[in-house]
Amino acid sequence: MKHSNTYKSLVILVLTIAVLNWLASAFFTRWDLTQDNRYTLSPAALKIINDVEEPVIIDVFLEGQFPSQFRRLRNETRQMLEEFAAYNHNIKFNFTDPLEEENDAEAIATEFYELGMTPARISVQESGKSSEELIIPWAMANYGDKSIKIPLLKNQLGASDEELVTNSVQQLEYAFADGLSKLIYPRKKKIAVMRGNGELPDALIADFIRSLQDYYLLAPFTLDSTAVNPQKTLNDLKEYDLIIEAKPTEAFSEKEKYVLDQYTMQGGKSIWLTESVAMETDSLLNPTGTALAYPRDLNLGDMFFSYGVRINPVLINDIYSAPIILASGSGNNTRFNPYPWFYSPFSASPNDHPITSNIEAVKFEYANQIDTLKNQVKKTILLSSSPQTKVEGTPKEISLSMVGKEPDLNSYRDGEQPLAVLLEGEFTSAYKNRIKPFSLENDLGSSKETKMLVIADGDVLKNELRQGEPLELGFERYTGNTYGNKEFLMNAVNYMLDDTGLIDIRSKEINIAFLDQVKASTEREKWQLINLAMPLILLAIFGFAFNFFRKRKYVK
Repeated sequence: MKHSNTYKSLVILVLTIAVLNWLASAFFTRWDLTQDNRYTLSPAALKIINDVEEPVIIDVFLEGQFPSQFRRLRNETRQMLEEFAAYNHNIKFNFTDPLEEENDAEAIATEFYELGMTPARISVQESGKSSEELIIPWAMANYGDKSIKIPLLKNQLGASDEELVTNSVQQLEYAFADGLSKLIYPRKKKIAVMRGNGELPDALIADFIRSLQDYYLLAPFTLDSTAVNPQKTLNDLKEYDLIIEAKPTEAFSEKEKYVLDQYTMQGGKSIWLTESVAMETDSLLNPTGTALAYPRDLNLGDMFFSYGVRINPVLINDIYSAPIILASGSGNNTRFNPYPWFYSPFSASPNDHPITSNIEAVKFEYANQIDTLKNQVKKTILLSSSPQTKVEGTPKEISLSMVGKEPDLNSYRDGEQPLAVLLEGEFTSAYKNRIKPFSLENDLGSSKETKMLVIADGDVLKNELRQGEPLELGFERYTGNTYGNKEFLMNAVNYMLDDTGLIDIRSKEINIAFLDQVKASTEREKWQLINLAMPLILLAIFGFAFNFFRKRKYVK
C-alpha cells in the first residue's frame, strides 16, 4: 500500500511538471518587478520585434574590463537584448571584446572610427589614481545582406559617468528598436528637400540627409517650373509627405509661395528652417573682425502670419550659449581656443513634448525671435532661449572685440524667447480673399489637418566639414562637444510623419542607482572590515547558539 501511494505521488508529480511545461510554452508571459518598469517593452518595440521574420544577429562590442558604471551599461544592454530575444527567437546576440587579443588598441579604435563607430575614452578613478580607458560602445545588427550600426552610449554635455550611463540605459530600448526598424521595414514615405532659393548646399546638410535615408525616400525639389506650369508643380509636390526648407536666402516669388501655401492646404507637412537676419560667423573673419547683421526679407511674412507665427528680424543674445572657436598663432603653432559667444544660444525645451524629450541642448547661431499669434492653429513652443536673454534689433554691427568682455547681466532681462514652434491643426490660406497669382483646379481657403514646424535659424541643420567631408550633425570638432541638433530634427521628422512609436520609446524614463564613488573610497577600510568580520561573528554566534540548545536538549 505504501509503495502504491509512492508511485501515485510520483506519477502526479511528473504529470504536473508536464502540464506546467506545456502551459509555459503555450502561454508566454514575463513579469517586470522593477519600480520603473525598465524591462517592460513598449507596444511600438514589441510590434517591431514581432515583425522580425528572419534571423537578426546583433554583435555587441561593449565588453571588457571597465569601471562599474559601464559594467552596468553592459549588463543593462544584455538584459534588454534578452528581453528582445525572449519575445522572438529570431533575434540572437553575442558580446565580444574587440580589444581583447590585439595589442594596438589605437589601431583598432581607428578602424572602428572609419566604420562610423566612434570609440569613447573614459576616466577611471581607482584608489585615488586616475587613468583612461578605451571602450567601443556600439553594436552591429545584421539582417540578411543588410547591416546597421547601433550606438549604445548617449553623449551629454558636462555629464558625469553616472549621468552618461543613465541616459544611455534610457535609450537602449529605442536604440535597438530603431535599429531593427531600419533593417526590416521598407521605406515608403517621401520627403522633398527644397532647392532653388539659396538653401544650404548639399555638403552642409549631408549628415542629416544620410540619416533620413535610413527611414524615408528623399529627393531634391525646385519650384522653378512654377512660372511655366504651376498646376503641374503643385501636383508633383503633393507626391511628397513632407518638405524641408533648409535656410533659404533668396526671396520667394508670389507664384512659388502660392504653390507652397496650397501644398499646406492639401494637408502637406513642412519643416521651415529660415531666418529673418543675414549674419554668418565667416563674415567676421576679416582684418576688422566686424560684420553687419541686417534684415533679410524672404517674402514669407504674410504666409507665416496667416498661419499664426511671425519671425522677427532681431538677434537673440543669450548668456547660456556655445563658444566661438578662434585661431591664434600660425603654422605648426596654430591653436584653436574657445571663447564665450552669446549669439550661439543653447536651447532647451520648456515642455515635455515627444520631439524634445530626453535630448541634449540644441545649438543655434544668430537665431531670431518667433512671435505666436492667436488663431485656431495649436502652437507648441518646442525650443526657446534661456531666461537670461537679450533681444537685439537689426541692422547691428557684430564684432569679435566682444570676445573676452564681461557681459552686463542687468541687460539680459528679456526672458525666454521662442526659437522653434510647432503648429498643428487647420490652417487658413495666406491667399484667402486675395487675388491669386494664377488659377488652380482646386483652390482651398483652409487646410486639412496638418503640421508645420518653424525654426528661426537655418544653421540648426548645418553640419561641419573636415577636409571637405561632412561631420556628424551637432558635433563640434574643436571642442569635441555633441549637441542635440540631430536628435531634435530626426524626432521632428518622425513626429511630422506620424512615426510616433519610436519617439514614445525614446521618452521612457529609467532610474538607476549608482555606488557613491567618493563615499566608497573614503569608507573603503570600514566596509572591508565589516565584510570580513561580520560573517565570522555571525558564524560564531550560530555555533554558540547551536551548541547551547543542543546541550539543553540532551541534558533533559
